[in-house]
Amino acid sequence: MKIAKEFKWEMGHRLPFHKGKCKNLHGHSYKLIVEFEGTLDENGMVLDYYDVKEIVGPIVDNLDHSVMVFNEDKELIEVLEKLNSRYVEVPFQTTAENMCGYFLDQIQSGNLPGNISAIRVWVYETENTYATDLFVL
Repeated sequence: MKIAKEFKWEMGHRLPFHKGKCKNLHGHSYKLIVEFEGTLDENGMVLDYYDVKEIVGPIVDNLDHSVMVFNEDKELIEVLEKLNSRYVEVPFQTTAENMCGYFLDQIQSGNLPGNISAIRVWVYETENTYATDLFVL
């Protein structure tokens, strides 16, 4: 059995290696879909949607209206600090693919019940572009 919940947030990033416009600092209206797979618990649930929000909500809230920045992008970090702007420093280029791994790491390190067997995430950068990844527990 599977359940899923959708989350949305606004965030900036840049891809300095990119040959096109994405090398510039820019933002997206991101959407995350998190799917949990597992057996039904004693209440007939894979996971209560309230608990999904408690697990995933703080991760998304930390990113909302911030800039996700690769920790080796020292120029951008310096500018963001000078502007006193919110940012989240990460050890990877801020592609949608890498963000999938980020969310999976953050979610699976939470307090998940034992009946959960897999987590899948979809990270949408735009309405019609996304990356997806699966983590099997």
